[in-house]
Amino acid sequence: MTIIQAFQQELENEAVVTRKMLALVPNDKYQWKPHSKSMTLQQLATHTAELPTWIGMVLNTDELDFGAHPYSPEIIENTADLITYFDACLKDGREQLKNADPASLSKNWTLRNGEQIYTVETKYSFLRSTLSQIIHHRAQLGVYLRLLDIPIPGSYGPSADEHM
Repeated sequence: MTIIQAFQQELENEAVVTRKMLALVPNDKYQWKPHSKSMTLQQLATHTAELPTWIGMVLNTDELDFGAHPYSPEIIENTADLITYFDACLKDGREQLKNADPASLSKNWTLRNGEQIYTVETKYSFLRSTLSQIIHHRAQLGVYLRLLDIPIPGSYGPSADEHM
């Protein structure tokens, strides 16, 4: 198995669980957040849904500079649109991996905000981080749903809700 095939397989595995979790976001709770410093459910769910597009960004650019390109998320206001958006982002991520040049994975990629550099890593390493971000934010989403008393699906085995 090539490294690109491994990324493809991991993306597919995580997409199944991510779609299940996103489908549970209640339409009437999009502005809810568990703490004043937390993202709203809308912000978290939208960011989780968009993360597969970071695959192409990493593969096709040398950096993301928030100073030059401020973050401007899609505005999603209901779960049907959220799933549609996730499916489009996932399709993009799949296509980008399908067309990826494995030789480019050793090149550096930079995440910055103007002169402030957050990280310089290989494209391989940042693709790895991108897939980890999908998992990380999906887990946060699971906490939000739990706090809203919404039964959550298991990720890598059954959840506490599925044992009942």
